Amino acid sequence: MSADDGGGHLHDARIGRVALRVADLDETTAFYRDVIGLAVLDRDSDETVLGIGETPLLRLRRDPDGPDRSATDAGLFHAAFRVPTRAALGEALARVRDRWRLDGASDHGVSEALYLADPEGNGVEIYRDRPREAWPTAADGSVAMTTEPLDIDAVAAAAETGGDAPTADGDAAAEGDD
Repeated sequence: MSADDGGGHLHDARIGRVALRVADLDETTAFYRDVIGLAVLDRDSDETVLGIGETPLLRLRRDPDGPDRSATDAGLFHAAFRVPTRAALGEALARVRDRWRLDGASDHGVSEALYLADPEGNGVEIYRDRPREAWPTAADGSVAMTTEPLDIDAVAAAAETGGDAPTADGDAAAEGDD
């Protein structure tokens, strides 16, 4: 199915907020603030709401008695945060390199993505979409996504040069269930 074949409009869908139960609210809040780059919009002893501007994207709820989960348990695969430009992705890469550890980086043809895990072990993706007109297509006209190594040096350089034009406002999305 191509993105504009009338079979649905999921490509326009957005998730307004992701909610996670966490054992250590302080450490996880600091991660999403300092590494991911979200702003703390609201905070009390049991919950933190983070986002961009006035838009909440992530709600963290303290749950110190929550069950331990292994990497093979069903649950959240990862939360994805879209940034508007390659320069913004480069800035995110710099924060991750300075304050955390990068688990992976991929070029999907339609997007460029960084992968890491938060302090609770939840997967996190920070990505930027390429303009739709630059997306690779197959012979039948469908989008041809790939998974290739990301040129992280070029992404890092984009943070210093200003990168490219914005593609959209920041968003959050979740994959998997929790």
